[in-house]
Amino acid sequence: MVLTDTHTHQYYETDPVKKAGLMQRCLDNGISRLFLPNVDSGSIPQVMDMVNTYPQHCFPMLGLHPCDVKANWEQELETIYTALQQTKVYAIGEIGIDLYWDKTFIAEQQQAFRQQIAWAKQAGLPINIHCRNAFDEVYAILQQEHDELLRGIFHCFSGTLAQAEQIIELGFMLGIGGVVTYKNGGLDKVVEQIDLKHIVLETDSPYLTPVPYRGKPNESSYLVYVAQKVADLHQVSLEEVARITTENSKIIFGV
Repeated sequence: MVLTDTHTHQYYETDPVKKAGLMQRCLDNGISRLFLPNVDSGSIPQVMDMVNTYPQHCFPMLGLHPCDVKANWEQELETIYTALQQTKVYAIGEIGIDLYWDKTFIAEQQQAFRQQIAWAKQAGLPINIHCRNAFDEVYAILQQEHDELLRGIFHCFSGTLAQAEQIIELGFMLGIGGVVTYKNGGLDKVVEQIDLKHIVLETDSPYLTPVPYRGKPNESSYLVYVAQKVADLHQVSLEEVARITTENSKIIFGV
């Protein structure tokens, strides 16, 4: 069984012994493919260190997280773009719009999102979208940018069935994580109505920890609980969910 975590910040753990333990628990649970998005220029070395340490299992994405779009956003984009020229990556991400914490830089977030979509198209890469309290704003840009080159994953999807259908119609996969295991989250009711061909799995480790570890730091090995919940919702085996969602990840990332 091969499970794929399409979005994890497991590189935040810098202690080599703890990092090795995290990876071993992944492999013990069948999670042998991890895709790592940076968040800003400063986190690129952390991502690449993990990729270089576990080249068979870890794959980098690079982009500027919307929460890190500040007054110096153009300089940040320049640094990240330079890194993209020197590094093989499998997606541009995570990128998007986040209006949960701060709306100060909404215009800049929109500009940065468009710029990075352009990078992805030029490089023939998918995008990995972060969207929080900003579905309408993100969807408007995706509609405007929509063409045969635009593709990717709507990371940490937790919206309605109607929103899921809108995203799928644009050719995106839905990244499903720990929220699907939450009793009153509502995402389970949506996921059970979505064909597995439109779904990839993720943890967003160390955030959004699934039941039964909710309230504790998340880790990629816990992806098995997300996968089992999706299997239960669709009344198929865990192995079948692993097979389909990993195949979907290969379609998106090309690896």
